[in-house]
Amino acid sequence: MALTARLALALTLATSGVSVLAHHSTAADYDESKLVSFAGTVSKVEWTNPHARFVVDVVGADKAVTSWSFELASPNSLNRAGWGRHTLNVGDAIKVTGAPARSGKPMAVTKSVTDAGGKKLFTGTMGILEQ
Repeated sequence: MALTARLALALTLATSGVSVLAHHSTAADYDESKLVSFAGTVSKVEWTNPHARFVVDVVGADKAVTSWSFELASPNSLNRAGWGRHTLNVGDAIKVTGAPARSGKPMAVTKSVTDAGGKKLFTGTMGILEQ
């Protein structure tokens, strides 16, 4: 094999795992041994890579509003599972459950979303819908 071909092969093999290594497990950022659940109103939807997310305004017992950010799968994974840009909309009343951020910030990785009518819209971070 020529030196140029060997170098090209070595470079291809060396860089082929970069995208796998760049993506992290949700366990690195979120404590999956705990769950938080809230009923609230969607105040923001971000349909962007690498992960879509939405924000839910939750009213506490003291009437203070806390905005919780919930991470989803990528928009592409969500599309394949039947979700679209407008599955959740600002103003929607939902119930959401997720694993909270290890940092203590009001963030979580989404485990389930249920609409106001009781229909489960999302179960799991890989964009799996409950049919």
